[in-house]
Amino acid sequence: MNAQLHRLFAAALLLAGLACLPQSRAAESYDNCTGFIDTLPASISTQGTWCLRHDLSTSMSHGNAITIANNNVTIDCNDFKVGGLAAGLSTTARGIYAENRTNITIRNCALRGFWVGAWTSGGAGHLIEDNRVDSSIAVGLWVDGDNSIVRRNRVADIGGNTAGDITGIIAQGDQTVVADNVVTGVTGTPDPEGSAEGISFSGYAGLVRGNYISSILPGTGVAVGMKSIIGYMTIVEQNVILNPSATAGRGIDVSAGSSRPVCLNNRVRNFTVSAYDTCIDGGGNFSN
Repeated sequence: MNAQLHRLFAAALLLAGLACLPQSRAAESYDNCTGFIDTLPASISTQGTWCLRHDLSTSMSHGNAITIANNNVTIDCNDFKVGGLAAGLSTTARGIYAENRTNITIRNCALRGFWVGAWTSGGAGHLIEDNRVDSSIAVGLWVDGDNSIVRRNRVADIGGNTAGDITGIIAQGDQTVVADNVVTGVTGTPDPEGSAEGISFSGYAGLVRGNYISSILPGTGVAVGMKSIIGYMTIVEQNVILNPSATAGRGIDVSAGSSRPVCLNNRVRNFTVSAYDTCIDGGGNFSN
């Protein structure tokens, strides 16, 4: 092999080695951004896609870090952080909030340290996807609106409020899909009437599929892996609800009566009651 071929061969090996090295996160494209959110608090009143291009944080203890004040708005954080930890455990602030809006999308956001990470209150057609939410003191994600999708979110370490329920994900609305989310670490309050809940859903003809729920720990109340408030014509399937040790509570808590969902192929472990007896049994369910 001549010297030139040796050099080419060495260069090829170097490039192959570089390709195997861990790569830093490539910058997201901002080509589709209508505008940018560079300071908090922010209010978005123009339709389109609004992007983050760096981490943001606030010490506000009430109100909204980002308010969505129009329909057809997308918040794309490009994996940057919207942080509220500085407000402490007495905060009532919300990370991202929309009230009675339609077609709201919230994606790729790291939401940290709010009373609730993101909340769409009313309206319809929302898409909440690929977010990371942690250290909310009451609720990780709260999605209220028919025909909504809540998918591929990671919610962790929720708790700190002193009363009421503590919930990883709340989904309310007909024809709503809650799929492929991970909820780990929800801690209840000293309130004996309160509960720690992984995912709570209510609505007509929905789908709750493929979620992983773990470490739902009661305070003075009980632990509930998954709670169905109104589940008529809802399918609950292929969810894994797993606590690391025996826990007082229900793996799947279903309201009695004709509003029961169909449960099939779910896996529940280490809750004192698996609660398949209150589902419409579709088969394939397992509990310890």
